[in-house]
Amino acid sequence: MSWPTVKISELCEILDNKRKPITKKNRIEGPYPYYGATGILDYVEGYLFDEDLVLIGEDGAKWGSGDNSAFAITGKTWVNNHAHVVKPFRDKILDSWLIYFLNGEDLFDFITGMTVPKLNQGKLKEIPVPLPPITEQKRIVSVLDTVFADLEQTRVKTEQNLKNARELFDSYLQQVFSQKGEGWEDKRLEDVLLDKPRNGWSPPAKNHSDNGIPVLTLSAVTGFKFNKHKVKFTSAATKMNAHYWVNNGDLLITRSNTPVLVGHVAICSNIEIPTIYPDLIMKLKLDIDKVDSKFIYYQLRSERLRKIITSSAQGANPTMKKINQGIVQSLPIRYPSIEIQKEIAFKLDSISEATIQLEENYQNKLDSLNELKKSILQKAFSGELTNTAE
Repeated sequence: MSWPTVKISELCEILDNKRKPITKKNRIEGPYPYYGATGILDYVEGYLFDEDLVLIGEDGAKWGSGDNSAFAITGKTWVNNHAHVVKPFRDKILDSWLIYFLNGEDLFDFITGMTVPKLNQGKLKEIPVPLPPITEQKRIVSVLDTVFADLEQTRVKTEQNLKNARELFDSYLQQVFSQKGEGWEDKRLEDVLLDKPRNGWSPPAKNHSDNGIPVLTLSAVTGFKFNKHKVKFTSAATKMNAHYWVNNGDLLITRSNTPVLVGHVAICSNIEIPTIYPDLIMKLKLDIDKVDSKFIYYQLRSERLRKIITSSAQGANPTMKKINQGIVQSLPIRYPSIEIQKEIAFKLDSISEATIQLEENYQNKLDSLNELKKSILQKAFSGELTNTAE
């Protein structure tokens, strides 16, 4: 079925002239929601609007990715200048019809900006919206409401299963390393190191290039998984006998990151060409006659040591914390004989692999749900749901 398309400027009153930002330091706590591009940011003392409206994200919205940013607001609200405020002409278009359309449509042609996608007001006005009669909009919206309610329940259950899988492994780690078995020794990490932890080297920014020698980024270690592809390249001169090269089997720890991510560890693997580790990562050179690398790696992931690491991290910036050489060396570890360490590490490897497979399965299911949602929306706005009975 072919429906006419009408520009948003002909279907809505755009109220952007009433948008006003409030800097965080000037916000006064109150009962009214303060909205940004993707939802409520705060609750403030005053309000700008007191009616049913639609917000359309302007800055930072993931337009075209299946995670767009259009949603309804109601009552007394304040909206900052990162969201467009529109009032649909409801004799022509339903709020829900507009929201469903914007959240499901590929709007790349109307987006400007590479680093932060931006939907400016001029482009917003030009977006064409398919416009069936109001009665047909109501029927299709009713179908979408029902289908998406079921999809949302499935999504919530799947996300919970994903969370449970991760927590199950973390719980097992805690169990292994919180109970001291017979013959286990209590030491500090420095007691099993051949040398002090050492920061890597970050080549000057002027030497960044599209090719050259790979330099690991923090993302190569973040998440407790080593990713050799997370690199930048440098054309800077290097010394082959320098300390900053990494080898397969090296244990790395991030020394700077957000409070949650600081101190993540990973073991280098599958490195095929000379690679540098950066200044914000430390390399731990273990005495393999005393400890197994995998055993120490898993212990540094345990809740007991993660709490020590995150609580010891320092820095004035609340979003970026650092740990130093002294903190890392003083971490309390415990270990049995090298043979038992290897047995424990082998078992943890098996459980970790099973957990990762579960996580991948659940993540694939979430991705499939997102694709299904996009497919349903495409059918809805191309007229393919017009004969759906329920």
